[in-house]
Amino acid sequence: MTSNRITQAFPLFTSRELMSEQSAWLQLLRQCATGCVGVAAVTFISYNLKFPTPTAGFLLLLIVVACALFYGIWQATFVSLVAVSCLNYFFIPPVWSFAVADSRDWITLISFQVCALLASRLSSRESNVAREANVQRAQMEKLYELSRGILVINHHNPPGPQLAQIVRRIYGVDDIAIFDANLARIDHLGLWSAREQQVAKTAYLQDKNHDDRETRTTQRLIRIGDSTIGALAIRGDVAPLTANAIASLAAIAFERHRAYENEMRAESAQQSEQLRVAVLDALAHAFKTPLTAIHTASSCLLEMDTLDKTEAELAQLIDEEVVNLNQLCTRLLQTAKLEASRVTLHTEPVVLSSLVKRVVSDLSTALQGHPVEMTIQEHDTPLQGDRWLLEMILTQYLDNAAKYSAPDTPIDISVSEGDSELLLSVHNRGSLIDIEDRERVFERFYRSSDAKERAPGAGVGLSIVKKAAEAQSGHVWVISSPEEGTTFFLSIPKLQVGG
Repeated sequence: MTSNRITQAFPLFTSRELMSEQSAWLQLLRQCATGCVGVAAVTFISYNLKFPTPTAGFLLLLIVVACALFYGIWQATFVSLVAVSCLNYFFIPPVWSFAVADSRDWITLISFQVCALLASRLSSRESNVAREANVQRAQMEKLYELSRGILVINHHNPPGPQLAQIVRRIYGVDDIAIFDANLARIDHLGLWSAREQQVAKTAYLQDKNHDDRETRTTQRLIRIGDSTIGALAIRGDVAPLTANAIASLAAIAFERHRAYENEMRAESAQQSEQLRVAVLDALAHAFKTPLTAIHTASSCLLEMDTLDKTEAELAQLIDEEVVNLNQLCTRLLQTAKLEASRVTLHTEPVVLSSLVKRVVSDLSTALQGHPVEMTIQEHDTPLQGDRWLLEMILTQYLDNAAKYSAPDTPIDISVSEGDSELLLSVHNRGSLIDIEDRERVFERFYRSSDAKERAPGAGVGLSIVKKAAEAQSGHVWVISSPEEGTTFFLSIPKLQVGG
């Protein structure tokens, strides 16, 4: 009954270990018996053919060496004791007795035993070295096969199940479980219980390797550099160094799968972005024609001068909003071209101070109620830039300043020259951009909560500004505080390489 309880408690290894131990003892007995039979045969032949003692001793020594070479040192030691006994009993006077009459015969027997042990030791060592070399070669072949299997893993599917099948097929392990932290999944093969299936995840959470000889279970972390990306548990006859190698190759498989996933996501994002840009471009072009027709009709109604006051105001409102919509479509087209990298730079020498003055003059109507103060420190140094893109950036900065500044407050424009760049800034008072929004305001369609409340807009203008600046190797940013107001900056190198 006790034996049955033990077997039920440890069904996966108790009976197997008992059978393995019994088999080892039976094999040891067979090998010793085989050596003793060889000693008996040599003794019988040498005694009947009346071989002299040295000849008989040499033949017996060969039997001992053969046992050491094929079986091991312990079997050879036992056989050597039997050989010494036979040599003493059948060849050393008095014959048919274990007594030794001449003290010189003791030297002979001791010398034989010493030679037998030394020869056995050397033969056993060489045999072990050869056996270990064979084992290492077999392990290398298995690792090579495992590495080849990992190279052909299907990256469309999770690597865990495929790895488990490959390892179990190559190493013949009883059970294997693999935890993939990236996918948060456990894959297993074998007779794991529901609790034992978690052993790989437990090793990952505890962040340590472990070898349990009693259950023949090996746990290894799967690492990439200093980062742990998973863990595996193997139950079977696997050496610790082999388990380390399997974990290292598993890490490579995990990393290749993760890199493949990132590549696929990047490709998908690129395709989505290309589709979005194409749709944006198509819609903007499609809107241009009806907007042009509406603008023409509203302008004609205003010029006919046949409308009453209310009708004239409505027509004027239609005309103004059509102009706004037309500008928005133009910006959408510009965004599509800039983001698709389809814009061609038409570089020419541009004096930034002259460009600023002309844009301010063109926007005089939009800037009404906001006196413009200009501080220009540029020494008419031209830069090689795209005049149209530079005008667009400054126009957007001034338009934002007019919409978001407090009424009747001035707008300050500053141009300064550095060693290798020109710095343009547009400052207004009244609006405030929170620190967490100062990078995001240059993102497409993003608008801060304060901006949504103060003025209408689509969140497109500043994203176009950023793309236009980057197209000319420039940089844009904003600073804002309640005391000083908000300032938008453009830094652009003096010398530009035309595209």
